[in-house]
Amino acid sequence: MAKSNRRHFLGTAAAAGTLAVAPAVHGWASAEDKVLKLAVIGMGGYGMVNVRAALKVGGVQIRAICDVDSAHLDSSADQIQKMQEMRPATFKRYDEMLDQTELDAAIIATPPQWHALQTIACVQHGLDVYCEKPLAYDIREGRAMARAVAESGRTVQIGFQRRQSQSFQQVARCIREGRIGKVVQVDAQIHYRAGTPDPTPQDPPPTLDWDLWCGPGPKIPYSPAVGHRSWRLEKTSGHGHLVDWGVHNIDAVRMILGLSTPKQITAAGGLYHYAGKITTPDTLTVHFEFDQLPVVWRHRLWGATEYDPDLNNGIFVYGDEGTIFASDRRWVLIPRQASDKREEHEAPAEIGVLQMADWLSAIRTGSPLACPIEEGFRSTATVQLGMIAYESNSVVRWDEAAEQIVENPTAAALLRREYRPPYIHPYPLT
Repeated sequence: MAKSNRRHFLGTAAAAGTLAVAPAVHGWASAEDKVLKLAVIGMGGYGMVNVRAALKVGGVQIRAICDVDSAHLDSSADQIQKMQEMRPATFKRYDEMLDQTELDAAIIATPPQWHALQTIACVQHGLDVYCEKPLAYDIREGRAMARAVAESGRTVQIGFQRRQSQSFQQVARCIREGRIGKVVQVDAQIHYRAGTPDPTPQDPPPTLDWDLWCGPGPKIPYSPAVGHRSWRLEKTSGHGHLVDWGVHNIDAVRMILGLSTPKQITAAGGLYHYAGKITTPDTLTVHFEFDQLPVVWRHRLWGATEYDPDLNNGIFVYGDEGTIFASDRRWVLIPRQASDKREEHEAPAEIGVLQMADWLSAIRTGSPLACPIEEGFRSTATVQLGMIAYESNSVVRWDEAAEQIVENPTAAALLRREYRPPYIHPYPLT
């Protein structure tokens, strides 16, 4: 994208209320005109999505890419070369890439078990970071990441793109204006029919280093059900639908209502339809008790056709004077009086591109981030506490100030997963 187009895009985004302007940072004489040298770690799915977003915003060059699958590396390098007329350097190991390449920033789009080590390594190398959600695999990793970012002073954005949703931003304003009265409860859900690839253990593709893919998590047998694009419903990597997809809507609820983390969590569900095919619940309800109100999560990964498919993915905000249903690009206000007309609003936006633009603008100008790491930590910890409640089959009481689960040692033990040697967990045992 030409410089004039990039400035027009950022200006349009700022006018929409998604970007702010502040003094230049990092000591650059002309931060706006500096071409940022980017690396991308993880070239499977969202790695290339983020590459396209960054190049669309402009002012960047993809200098290096990293992936444990050589097929992903070769294909992505070919595509990037066509986009920017320069082929990026390719690496299998991110540590070698960081040591051997001159970089300004990195995009991390690997599965969650790798986020902590990669983010910490990047900021310790002086790089700004865009890290996909969820922030980390376990809560202690997330805190270690936040500490490393604070110590480094780097600009780290978490990929909760729905913070750029005009729909959710408009809903937040509507609620602040008191149009549905006092908000009493929120329900959030994403129902869909999950794909279930073959779970039979087999040899990984010859291009894939499966041991390195598993990384600090346990090395489980490879199958198409836990490999590329299918790891999200695997307990040892994606940790299931609530953590993978649900965290987007939970983060949106936190943003809309200004919530922190829940004080008590209960969960119920199980594998009712996909037993033997996936390892996380295909049916789940979680009750998050925040100081202000309860938030109830539900998902179902099976079934035929929904009564109203428009409601598969979204948030219901229940007030004493009205109800709102909101999704990424649409929201509806249902008044209390049946005789009053519903309000339906369409609010399309390129939320992924806007989130990337927000990060690149913050690097250049010091403007506030849409999702700094502490916000990413709180949203990720919330859904992780939901899974802890489910896996421990217990009531989880969370002391936010101490960041501890109280009076429940079985659940508290799930705050930190031991790493597989020779990897070392970044949050030491005390």
